[in-house]
Amino acid sequence: MSETDRWLADYGESHRSVNNPVLYWPAVLVLVFAVVGVLWSLPVPDEFFAISPILNWGTAFLMAAVVYYFIISVSLAIGMLPFVIGLTALQLWLAKSGLPHRGVALGLMAAGLVGLVAGQIPGGSPRQVIRDIQMLMIGPFWMLSTLYKRLGIPY
Repeated sequence: MSETDRWLADYGESHRSVNNPVLYWPAVLVLVFAVVGVLWSLPVPDEFFAISPILNWGTAFLMAAVVYYFIISVSLAIGMLPFVIGLTALQLWLAKSGLPHRGVALGLMAAGLVGLVAGQIPGGSPRQVIRDIQMLMIGPFWMLSTLYKRLGIPY
């Protein structure tokens, strides 16, 4: 079994009987956005700004995720690029909007966690929510793999 199949099978197995996918899957995306937003809002060393004005802990996390996506599957990683670019664009907009970036991100994180719990597997436990957080960046990757399967795109 390839690394891609192992990760996707592991994530799919633990999410096969999600109780309410209408709440659960958007909550995963909101939680990804929120975690990146919290990382984005953390103070960074001056050396980061010397490299790029948008280099921060959030963009570093996204870059690491993209590298890992390419290690797992090139075709899925290419498919994830619009998601990552959109996520970055939304974070840039939020940073320039005048809204408290960290406050908005923490509020969305709370909403995302509520959505995870509300959409959880029947009888789901806090342990499952913790597992979801651990596999946070695999969630969108898994959703894309499901779309690829339906469209017949190999990965």
